Amino acid sequence: MRQDRFKMEREGLVEEGQEVEISERSAVTGQYTYLVEPSIAMSGIYRTSQRIKARKGIIRKIEKTDKGFYLLVETEE
Repeated sequence: MRQDRFKMEREGLVEEGQEVEISERSAVTGQYTYLVEPSIAMSGIYRTSQRIKARKGIIRKIEKTDKGFYLLVETEE
């Protein structure tokens, strides 16, 4: 199992325990970002060796902070 953090701007778009789709965005520089679809939340930047291989995950936790909302998404890898 692997857990990754995604930033979400608005509350109430998803719920804990919900299965979500993850899409990969890549750049020529060998850096990757990921989206929880349909454009609900975005990951930070990952290097090639850190890529998320799974395309589906489960939201394990939604954190509310001063900077917004964060999803903790668990995938099987």
